[in-house]
Amino acid sequence: MVSSELIEIVGPALAAGLIIALTHAPLGIEVLKRGIIFIDLAIAQIAGLGLVAAGSFFHDASAWVLQGVALACALLAGLFFRKVERIAPAQLEAIIGCSFVLAASLALLLLADAPHGGEEVQHLLAGQILFVTWQDVSLHAPIYAIILLFWFLRPAIREGIGFYILFALAITSSVQLVGVYVVFASLILPALASVGARHKQLLAWVCGIGSVTSGILLSTWFDLPAGPVIVCSYILCSTLIGITIHKLQ
Repeated sequence: MVSSELIEIVGPALAAGLIIALTHAPLGIEVLKRGIIFIDLAIAQIAGLGLVAAGSFFHDASAWVLQGVALACALLAGLFFRKVERIAPAQLEAIIGCSFVLAASLALLLLADAPHGGEEVQHLLAGQILFVTWQDVSLHAPIYAIILLFWFLRPAIREGIGFYILFALAITSSVQLVGVYVVFASLILPALASVGARHKQLLAWVCGIGSVTSGILLSTWFDLPAGPVIVCSYILCSTLIGITIHKLQ
């Protein structure tokens, strides 16, 4: 009985984490290539702000309303950053950073008087992946599938505004499932681990899959918060892979 309950918890969490790892790996490589490292944090936080605002102003809002508001905020942020990239590329990273701080501050202000504001902030940042259900997976999986299909079958979409739209779609779902910290780790660390490698994409996927799997299993085994453990797993896996690549060169 215990094992079946454990599988029911770990199963959807692992599925969600692996889907995110597979989708974020190519996006993270592109982010690193463009040199806009903090765009994932900014858009994740802005999508999170949309979730907080929807929950504050629309009581008992449905999952579709929350998803719609969060996606609208993320898309607007992506369009804004694309505009800045065109007219002031030298200031893009600074503006992205300022946008992250502003979105985080507004979210804290909205939650200041909420009875469970502290828990909501923690959920937004660290996520609650072990509370993900199969229904959540089935809701978000098609979004990731569409992103991957466009990414690999239509490479031209990565140029211009297409990249920002796909990125916003991915982050909107991911921040709801795993939180801001894991979103950042799953985008940047596999990309860093694959720097200098011949098969960057494959190595980034290996890093992501290994990090998510070990993180979820360790957090379950030791009864620790899954989000922080997954982030630590990403750090460890990417470091080991990076050292191995350096020694082989």
